Amino acid sequence: MAELPAYDESATVGQARALYFAANDLDESGYSDRWVRLRLAGRTIIMFPNSAARVRSVRLHDIHHVVAGYDTSWTGEAEVAAWEIGGGCADHGAAWLLNMYALAIGAVIAPVRTLTAFARGRRSRTLYSGEFVPALLAESLGELRCRLELPPKGSSPAATDLALFGLWVPVSMAALVGSYALLLWPLVALLG
Repeated sequence: MAELPAYDESATVGQARALYFAANDLDESGYSDRWVRLRLAGRTIIMFPNSAARVRSVRLHDIHHVVAGYDTSWTGEAEVAAWEIGGGCADHGAAWLLNMYALAIGAVIAPVRTLTAFARGRRSRTLYSGEFVPALLAESLGELRCRLELPPKGSSPAATDLALFGLWVPVSMAALVGSYALLLWPLVALLG
């Protein structure tokens, strides 16, 4: 994971996303990959199919990284996931599920930063109320931030933010643990 590039407010979303892709050794071809690889310390630790539902959401998720200013470290992914949950993922089921996994991880590795991002998301809008359209890439970054009503980073969470975060964390933990249990039960059954 590289440092988050400095994005000029007057740059187009497409220009800013190109900087984000370059800084993170990514490009649009990843949307057509058959498998998604999650890495830790340069090693693939988890692979899963790159479904059409995931691609539908990740096209917007990548723009959220740029707009909200969260990097692609494990903590940055937890922050953008918390921000997206706080702002809502509408009918993007893949975003809800993958964000719950990241929120659970963030609650363990960076709870304060994850909570702060969640609270910021509750005061924002996300792109998940619509679909990715190429025209979005021509919009200026500053215009998109205004349209999403994105507050600056670092605001203190309110009591309601803390209470809602306290409800989301156990739900996200259950989703993560439950998914692993579903994946591992055939192996346990074979070995048992």
